Amino acid sequence: MGLLSFIATLPLAPVRGVISLAELIQRQVEDELHNPASARRALEELEDARAAGEISAEEEEQAQQAILDRMTGTGQPTTPEKE
Repeated sequence: MGLLSFIATLPLAPVRGVISLAELIQRQVEDELHNPASARRALEELEDARAAGEISAEEEEQAQQAILDRMTGTGQPTTPEKE
């Protein structure tokens, strides 16, 4: 019976592989999103951009809030404003 079920489910092996890969990618993305080191890097990049005059204080504050919201899992998903 084991051989028969193995043969019957063999065509589904690629699908199971893709699902496993997708789950692995999802875990990696979630780990990166909630990693304190990555948030710190992003905040440092914002600080550097502000010091170089590339962004305004308001833009820096909004980006900082977005990073902190991402870390804590709070806040509404941001959507681009239509102009």
